[in-house]
Amino acid sequence: MSDPKNRYLKVSELTTLIKETLESQFYSIYVEGEISNFKAASSGHYYFSLKDGNAMISAVFFKNAAKNLTFAPSDGQLVRVTGDVSVYPQRGSYQIICHSIEKAGEGEILAELEKRKKRLAAEGLFDESHKKKLPSIPRKIAVVTSPTGAAIKDILKVLKRRNNKINIIILPTLVQGNEAAPMIASQIKRVNMFELADVIIVGRGGGSLEDLLPFSSEEVVRAIYDSEIPVISAVGHETDVSLSDFVADLRAPTPSAAAEIVSMESSRIEEEIIELADSLKDSINRKLEMLSLRLDNVSAQELERVLRKNLNQFSQWLDDVRYDIQKIINDKLKLTKLHLDLLISNINATSPLEILKKGYAAVFNNDNGKQIKSALETKEGKDISLRFLNDTLTAKVVLATGTPACGFPCTAGGQCPSGTLPSDIAQAKDCGMDAASRPATGCRDKGWGGDQRGTTARPKKENE
Repeated sequence: MSDPKNRYLKVSELTTLIKETLESQFYSIYVEGEISNFKAASSGHYYFSLKDGNAMISAVFFKNAAKNLTFAPSDGQLVRVTGDVSVYPQRGSYQIICHSIEKAGEGEILAELEKRKKRLAAEGLFDESHKKKLPSIPRKIAVVTSPTGAAIKDILKVLKRRNNKINIIILPTLVQGNEAAPMIASQIKRVNMFELADVIIVGRGGGSLEDLLPFSSEEVVRAIYDSEIPVISAVGHETDVSLSDFVADLRAPTPSAAAEIVSMESSRIEEEIIELADSLKDSINRKLEMLSLRLDNVSAQELERVLRKNLNQFSQWLDDVRYDIQKIINDKLKLTKLHLDLLISNINATSPLEILKKGYAAVFNNDNGKQIKSALETKEGKDISLRFLNDTLTAKVVLATGTPACGFPCTAGGQCPSGTLPSDIAQAKDCGMDAASRPATGCRDKGWGGDQRGTTARPKKENE
């Protein structure tokens, strides 16, 4: 019986069996797919992946075959390749060894990006007229990128070397995947909402076409367009292109280059300050020398004449200002007096004294001093006062008649004329006589209404 251990294969033996099986079955095959993760090695070989919506396979195009290409392969291109399936034992992976590659048309990603680019360009999002100028010496820089990626490390390194006095605010975000675009757009909006910086750097390090897609999303493009703070797009390497490059106020080939752009070296700033100070000092000295020469050439009499002339002009100006001020005050006083006169005239027109001036008199009850407004408020034998404008007349009531609120005439004693009211009383009305003038007898004695207020009544009409 054989030893079971002899049935175990070594890894290299299994890999060789797989390699021989695949290479004997899959040779001179034709494959169509989209290029992804394309890399051109210094050796002249091309390494990339071919993919469709459901799968991906590695591919290599060696230098001897690649020299016959009529186009430059890049991510997103849809190509047709011929080749053999082989196994790379060192990695234990299978791949296509390409014999030829021909371009089948733009890949789905590039086609979608081109379509989006044209649509946004038609809306004016990429217009140069919308670009904002970067501040020459920004004090605060906001960086929207991954907090752990190579991009932020390169930016910090450059800024520390060139000018470590610049304040840096890092707004962390994902930079690839489906959730990256909303986060990038949100951080750009946050910088604007709270005015966190003078300039914004939006970017990441290099990657495949799919990795850079969030920076070409419409959401990120519109957030950059709407930003009131200037934005620098620094996505990938110099050869990488995203739609954020077109909408940003400035495109930097790399994150490091973006840091170089926004940071002036501190030593250069100090030199410029010294140069400006020297220039200002020289300018002041030249002005002083010119004034000194002019003073040397001017006599005391000439200087006095010039000063007196200037003083006279100033004095004349003061006189003009004084006159204008006085005129404004006088006009204001006249207008105020006119308003006061009109107000007094209106008050006098409604004054009781003005009525008395026309010969009218006010009548008062001598018992209580109250004004009498109706004959029903007094009765025969009562003393009353008639007050004119300048004097008073005392009189005695001989007869008082009037019409109360009930609508029927009555005497001052509260008696209704005989036969004026029928016997069926329908509704009581206040006769209008005050309590002091109401008699003990009268309408109330006849049962025609009359409460404690001195009311009388009238019959109800048929149409009421």
